[in-house]
Amino acid sequence: MKQSIALLVTAALAVAGCVKGNSPFGLDGQGDMPGGAQSVSSLKDPSLSWSADSFEATIGAENSFPTLANPNGVDVTYSSSQSEVATIDASGAITLLSSGSTLISASCAATQTYSAASDSYLLTVLSASGSEADDNSLSFASTGDPTSEDDISTSTFVGKITISFSDSGNASVSGDSYGYVAVDGNKVTVNNTGGEALIYELRGTTSNGFFKVYGIKKQAIVLNGVSITNPDGAALNNQNKKRTFIVVKGSNTLSDGASASYTKEGSEDLKAVLFSESQVIFSGSGLLTVNALNAQGKAGISSDDYIRLMDSPTIKVNAGTGAGNGFKGKDYVQLSSGSLVVSIAADMAKGISTDDYVLVQGGTHMVTSTGGVAYDDEDAEYTGTSCVKADNYFAMTGGSLTLKNTGDGGKGIRAGSYDFDATNHTLSDSYISGGTLTVSTSGREVNDVSAKSIKIGWVTKNGTGDHATVTGNAGNLIISGGSINVSCANGEGLEVKGTLTFDGGETYVYSGGDDAINSQGDLLVNDGFIYSYATRNDALDANGDIKLNGGYVMAVCTAGGAEVGIDANTEGGKKLYINSGATIVAYGGLERGYSTTQDVYTMSVSAGSWNALHDGQKFIAAFNAPSGISSYIVSAPSLSSGYKGVSVSGEGKCSGAWATDGISGGSSVALSAYNGSSGGNFGGGPGGGGPGGRH
Repeated sequence: MKQSIALLVTAALAVAGCVKGNSPFGLDGQGDMPGGAQSVSSLKDPSLSWSADSFEATIGAENSFPTLANPNGVDVTYSSSQSEVATIDASGAITLLSSGSTLISASCAATQTYSAASDSYLLTVLSASGSEADDNSLSFASTGDPTSEDDISTSTFVGKITISFSDSGNASVSGDSYGYVAVDGNKVTVNNTGGEALIYELRGTTSNGFFKVYGIKKQAIVLNGVSITNPDGAALNNQNKKRTFIVVKGSNTLSDGASASYTKEGSEDLKAVLFSESQVIFSGSGLLTVNALNAQGKAGISSDDYIRLMDSPTIKVNAGTGAGNGFKGKDYVQLSSGSLVVSIAADMAKGISTDDYVLVQGGTHMVTSTGGVAYDDEDAEYTGTSCVKADNYFAMTGGSLTLKNTGDGGKGIRAGSYDFDATNHTLSDSYISGGTLTVSTSGREVNDVSAKSIKIGWVTKNGTGDHATVTGNAGNLIISGGSINVSCANGEGLEVKGTLTFDGGETYVYSGGDDAINSQGDLLVNDGFIYSYATRNDALDANGDIKLNGGYVMAVCTAGGAEVGIDANTEGGKKLYINSGATIVAYGGLERGYSTTQDVYTMSVSAGSWNALHDGQKFIAAFNAPSGISSYIVSAPSLSSGYKGVSVSGEGKCSGAWATDGISGGSSVALSAYNGSSGGNFGGGPGGGGPGGRH
C-alpha cells in the first residue's frame, strides 16, 4: 500500500501529516484565518509515489521492480525494513537476499520549497522454484512462540499425504495408506475418520478444483507451490473443527470465480475462498495470494474461530467489488509476525475483521479500502468500510500496520460495538504500547456515516442530541508506546468514546474536517509526545475533563472562531487542567476557565524552524513551528524564557515535532502572560482561553 505523506510543516519539520494532495489550507495550500489571525501556509508536496503498492520478486530471476515517481527531483533516501530479505542502495537498486517480505521506502527531507514526504511498497521475495523440496519430515521448526500450542513445533504428526493438482488430468495422491482421499478430477475431498494428526501437502495447478477436508484432530496443510481456482466457490474448505496449521512454502494462489454461487452442502458454511471451521495458524516463509472475485459478498479468508499469523509468510488478499471482507477471524485476529496485505473494494466491507479483538504484535501489515457506504438490511442502517474492525478492542504491541481508506464513510480502525456484549455492552480497553501505526482516510461523510481514521468505542445520545452520553463501558484507549501517525481529510482523526489516556509513545494526528483528537470522556496526558493539528475544528478536544499532567503536547488549531487548540467541555461543567510537569505548546487558544498549577505565557517564535523553552539553566524542550505561525501559547515546568531559531541534532521526537536533547544556539525571547485573547486565540472568540497565570 502506498503511503505518500505530505507534511504540513516547514523545512526543518518532519512530522508526517496529510494525505498526498490534501492540503489543510485549501487547494492552493493557504488561506485566510478567521478573526484576524495570521495566514498559515504549507509547503508543496513533492509527490513521491511508487508505481505499485506491493510486488513479488524471485531470487535469480529477471524482476521489473516498481519505479519511483519523483516529478520535482527532490533528493531521496531509500530504505528496506528487513535488510536480511533485501537491500536497496542510494541509487534505488535492489538486491534480493532471502525469502520473506520487507517494506521498501523512499523518503525526502523538507526543504524551503517542499515538505518532507515518504512512500512505501511491500516487497515479497520468493525462492527460485515455485515449490520447495519435500524433506519428508513430519516435524516443523518453531514459529516464534514455543510455549504456545499455536507454535507448530509443539505438535506431533503421524503421517503425510501429498496431493498434486493438474489441469492435464486428475489430481494425484501419494501417502494415503488410510484411504481417506477421494478424487473427482481436481476436486479433492479428505475424510479423516480415524482421527490421526496428519499433514496434507498441496502442489500443482488447477483451474477447476478444490481441496476440502474433514477431521477430528489437529492437522497441518502445507501449501507448496499450489494454485487452485474453484469457479463455484471455496478453493480451500476446512470443515475440521480442530486446530489447523497452514504452512506457506513458495508461491501459492487460491481463487474463486466471478460467478461463484457458493452453494451450501447441507448445513456447512461457505464464507470465503479459504474457509475454516477451526482456528487457523499461518506459518512458513512463502507467499499465499487469495483472490475473492465473487459477487456474493464472500470473504477472502475467514475462520469461525481465530486466525493467527506467525513465522514469516506473506498473505495477500484481494477482495473485489462484489466480494466481502478480506481477512476475518471470528474469535480474534492475532498478527504475531509475517506480512498480511489486504485490499478490499466492496461497499461496507472490512479489511481485517473480528467479533472480538485484533492484536498486532509484530510483522509488517497493510490494508487498503476503496469501498463506500451502503444500506445494511440486517442492521437496518447505512454502513461504511473499515480497514480494521474489531467488535471488542484493538491492541498493538509491535510491528508495523499501515491503513489507507479512500472510500466515503470509511474508517481506518473501528473498535468497539454495542453488540459485543449483549447483556452489559462492556468493552475491554484498546491499547497501543509499541510498533508503528499509520492511518489515513480521505472519504467524506455520507448518509450520516462519518469518515474517521480511528474510532474507539460507542455511546448513546442524550435527549438534546448535542453531546454523547458517556458510560463506564463506552470503550477506552491507552497509548503508552509506539509511533502513531494519523491523517484524516474530512472527519475526526482519533476519536475515543470513553477515556483517552496518553502514558507514552509518539502520536501525530491531523484532521482537515473536524477535531484532530477527541475524547467523548476524559482526556489524560501523563507522558509521551503529541502533535495534534486541526484546520476545521479543535486540535485537542474532550467532552469531559482534559488533564495535562506530563508529557509534551503541541496542539495547533487554524480554524478560528469558536474552535481552539485545547478544548474541554466547560458547558458541561468540565475543565482543562494544566498541571505541574506538562509541557504545552498551543496555537488557537485555550478553553475558558482552565485551571493551572504552572504559568501560561505567549511566546514569539521563528515560524518554520526550531524554537525552545528554557528554565533558566537548561533547555526544557524544543518544538518545530509550522510555517506562517509566529506566536504560541506555552507552558512548562519552571519555564522562564523562550528561544527562537535553535538548532537540534537528530530527528527529534514525534516524527520531528519535539526534541528534548541536542538543543543549542538560538536567541532568547521574553514571555508574556497569556490573557486569553492573544497568542493565536483569534481575538478571544467564544470557546477561547481563560485568564492567564495560575488559578
